[in-house]
Amino acid sequence: MPRIVTMIASATEIVCALGFEEHMVGRSHECDWPPSVKRLPVCTAPRFEVHGSSLEIDQRVKSLLEQATSIYRVDADMLRALKPDVIVTQSHCEVCAVSEKDVEQAMGDWLGKKPKIVSLSPNNLAEVWQSIRNVADALGVSSRGEMLVQQLKARVDAIADRVPPIPERPTVACLEWIEPLMAAGNWIPELVEIAGGEYTFAAAGAHSPTITWDMLTAYQPEVIVLMPCGFKIAQTQADLPALAARPQWRALPAVQANRVFVVDGNAYFNRPGPRIVESVEILAEILHPEKCAGLAPAGAYVRV
Repeated sequence: MPRIVTMIASATEIVCALGFEEHMVGRSHECDWPPSVKRLPVCTAPRFEVHGSSLEIDQRVKSLLEQATSIYRVDADMLRALKPDVIVTQSHCEVCAVSEKDVEQAMGDWLGKKPKIVSLSPNNLAEVWQSIRNVADALGVSSRGEMLVQQLKARVDAIADRVPPIPERPTVACLEWIEPLMAAGNWIPELVEIAGGEYTFAAAGAHSPTITWDMLTAYQPEVIVLMPCGFKIAQTQADLPALAARPQWRALPAVQANRVFVVDGNAYFNRPGPRIVESVEILAEILHPEKCAGLAPAGAYVRV
């Protein structure tokens, strides 16, 4: 059976959901679910301080990018010692996680047989399902991958059946970063639609765009969901004063109606893996508590 190293948290969740956790021999510093994977050796590290406000982190990352320096460090010696047969990484975003290029550079001077690299790059929900299939194919369990996809899609369909029709759907703004402001793109517009919201702030399948306060004000969202990439709830809450300090913030319909929510973006919305379904459940409960109460995992979101 293959020895597996995962370089992105969503890949770890996919590998484990396919029943291959016992074959994992290494992980990235971000891989933390299921909790049992924390026992595994860590093969990566960020080159910047990950604690602080969204503005501070943005400045640190941009500084590294200006120096043409990779955002993350891959421990080539650790990888070599682990002797993986398969490495699962990503090519979706070089800022969010260790990339395929980082892995290839770390393996540059290896001698002998190199591991198979499986690189995931989902931009929308269909490509999230395909990522699961791709990992299953690489591990030789294609039918198991298809079964998992069908189970997840069935859960998504069940959520869609519970939410109200289009005329009753609130306008939603999902913010993936606070300073600077970014609207959540990629698979998030689809998740909001399935959960019973109207979301035209970013295009499905497109990368998350930077937006202005004038754009947010003009959008007049009835619900705001804060999901900064990589942030847990407490870290996002620490950034709330930056929003409250803006005079435009208090005038937004969602703020006036007390319909602003902080979700655990790190655990759910930012991870294109099996728990994408829980992300839809969280949104459905936020948007339509009268029809979807009890769907969201405990502690997955808070009202501001």
